Amino acid sequence: MGELRGEGLVKVFPGGKRGLDGVSFVARPGRVLTLLGPSGCGKSTLLRIVAGLERATEGRLLLDGEPLDDVTPGARDVGFVFQSYALYPHLTVAGNLSLALRVRRVPAAVIDSRVRETAELLGIAELLGRRPAQLSGGQQQRVALGRALVRRPRLYLMDEPLSNLDALLRESMRSELKALFRRLGATVLYVTHDQAEAMSLSDEVLVLKDGRVRQHAPPLELYARPADVFTATFVGSPRINLWRGPCEGGALRAEGVSVPLPARLACGRTAWVGVRPEDVELAPEPRPGAWEARIEIVEAMGDRVQLGLRVGGESLRALTPARDWPERVWVRVEPERLHWFDGETEKRLEPPLRP
Repeated sequence: MGELRGEGLVKVFPGGKRGLDGVSFVARPGRVLTLLGPSGCGKSTLLRIVAGLERATEGRLLLDGEPLDDVTPGARDVGFVFQSYALYPHLTVAGNLSLALRVRRVPAAVIDSRVRETAELLGIAELLGRRPAQLSGGQQQRVALGRALVRRPRLYLMDEPLSNLDALLRESMRSELKALFRRLGATVLYVTHDQAEAMSLSDEVLVLKDGRVRQHAPPLELYARPADVFTATFVGSPRINLWRGPCEGGALRAEGVSVPLPARLACGRTAWVGVRPEDVELAPEPRPGAWEARIEIVEAMGDRVQLGLRVGGESLRALTPARDWPERVWVRVEPERLHWFDGETEKRLEPPLRP
């Protein structure tokens, strides 16, 4: 078990600032739900409300169908992994792992068994006698995880636990965490501002901005069908290309570029059209339906290059295999690879299904 449900959560801070504005979600048992968004979007506020460290102004939380709002933090049966690890410097690794169990007066034999089992699971059994100052960042991160795991709670809360690690270690720890979550069958609420981390670790992602939910979907759906312009720009690397212009004569008129509108697309006065850099097709010679473009910037990315192009008066990023491209090229995009958004609401536009 461990289904967490939030219904209409609002958090108003002193002075009237809204940290959350009607947030609803479901974190399903045995799955990882990641809260993704920029700094100040409300993701850490939501995590603290779930932990009981903050109280929602409106709305309610349910854990396995039982109200959670009036339950004290210590009685909520959740394990919290902090961004700073929050290890006790005077205790050994074994002491940090066992502290919560000792406070709950768990029998000593059970404590020893759980600490040893958890340490072996995380590969830190040989570190049990050391103190935090004698550990590397990755080892401290494992101890912080272990302190949450040893309690065997119904729900794990993780507040950017990898943000203090260097890029190489962060990448390896992502893989380890994903494998660990699968072995535990744990219900996890995970906070990050790193979209690559969210895409690789999550079963579902809750995208937040300004305290509101912008989209709740599996990672691949976020990428393939972003619900609005913000989600489209926040998910995907390199960032999506976006052009905005009036809809006239069956086409979007960007700056010096005309993009045909899909049949029966309900376009208002203006629209956004987006294309992922990896979906841009390049050719060194003219092709039907292609735009002429000038290469302005070439950025090497291993076996591929990112090209900064000028198409009419618009800029365009393209991700393509590394080769010697001429200064002038022709670019095109398959119509089904284009993403359309309303020019005013910035919500996704889809042609209606044919009867």
